[in-house]
Amino acid sequence: MRTWLAALGLAVVALGCAGSEIEGGGGERFTIAMIPDTQNYTDYTHQKAEGFAIDASELFLEQLGWVADHARSRGGDIAFVASVGDTWQHPTKRIDPGHEAIGHERVANPFFDAHFTPSEKVAKVEIPTAIAGYRLVADAGLPFGIPPGNHDYDAMYNVHTHPPDLTKRPEEITFTVEDLGLLHVGGLEGFLGAFGADSEFFADAPWYVDSFGGGTSSAQVFEAGGYRFLHLALEMQASDEVLAWAREVIAKYPGLPTIVSTHDYLSPKATRIDGSFLDFTLAHGEHNTPRQMFEKLIAVESQIFLVLCGHYHGQAYLREDNVAGFDVHTVLADYQDRGQVGLDAGQPRDPMRGLPVGLGDGWLRLLEFDTTVDPPRIAMRTYSTHYGKHASEMPDYVVWYRDHEQKGMSDADFMAAEEYEIVLTDFRARFGAPSR
Repeated sequence: MRTWLAALGLAVVALGCAGSEIEGGGGERFTIAMIPDTQNYTDYTHQKAEGFAIDASELFLEQLGWVADHARSRGGDIAFVASVGDTWQHPTKRIDPGHEAIGHERVANPFFDAHFTPSEKVAKVEIPTAIAGYRLVADAGLPFGIPPGNHDYDAMYNVHTHPPDLTKRPEEITFTVEDLGLLHVGGLEGFLGAFGADSEFFADAPWYVDSFGGGTSSAQVFEAGGYRFLHLALEMQASDEVLAWAREVIAKYPGLPTIVSTHDYLSPKATRIDGSFLDFTLAHGEHNTPRQMFEKLIAVESQIFLVLCGHYHGQAYLREDNVAGFDVHTVLADYQDRGQVGLDAGQPRDPMRGLPVGLGDGWLRLLEFDTTVDPPRIAMRTYSTHYGKHASEMPDYVVWYRDHEQKGMSDADFMAAEEYEIVLTDFRARFGAPSR
């Protein structure tokens, strides 16, 4: 254990030495708070009223309260908050009217039905908790963007055209359409009520500059580090219509460094998974796979330099060239499976998996930008607002989380996937020098 701590210490020293101060000054250090999937905090079954050991919602409010307390308006350095979706857990409908109207049918799926059963408690517990958390962020004057994840749709159901294989024993099941069947989603009435363009958060916000579908995808601008940034919060596996809208927004803000947040995009192996049991293109062809989103939007819009995503449990980083030869940096973070806080409080392990009941343990990603150096850089840090420590400060971090997120990884590699540096080599060539 001491070996990876020592190695990480050397890496942190290296971070401090990278880059050179810009002659004549300019630039700034600031942070973007990346909020991974929070559905297990807001889940109504993870509260004391349902017999759970703790109120997991308190972890969620604690996390967003910490972010708010570290906003620039309150003397901190957080300039923007980027969610990657799955803000709450359960659906409100068995199937949405839109998909039912085009012939979709819901079929039983014993692997998922208990998890995706609609409940009136979503409107009474889960969505109000989500709103209360982001109200803390809004009250701190922080601009933020939230794309919907699959759990944020009104309905998530197994499509009749791709039923599960019920002939196999549980130990034979693989995470494929052939075995698990195909899940689809539909309807965003609940999401729009909480985070639509006309919601309390965005209706009068000058930094909320555009939206699609009433706010199912949205655009924000913010200033930090001597630059004005554009942020796009895009629906997962977005349609061609959404991608066309995104291109129009980018055209309205030429020259702005652009960040995209979307839910399902990169796997923990730093690859894009196309064709999983949540492949929307198989159920409704208007969608695009993550690979198609890259080819149709992210690779061809040279202002996009950073993509943030969640959905898959774990963490990963990928650097790619766009069609112009510029860097596109993609960051995955999803800590929803982490349940040490529940164990500490006496919550039994999940009897099916033998793992802690997933919560998140307060972990989030902090993207610490430094534009005072050339080239600029981002120090990627993982921090728990519950434990009040960074990943590198927790001696049991690898023991708690590695084997069910990145089994087979060495201790050092697991930690290196949590805290590392992204050098924005071509940032100045693309976006110029920072304003003073």
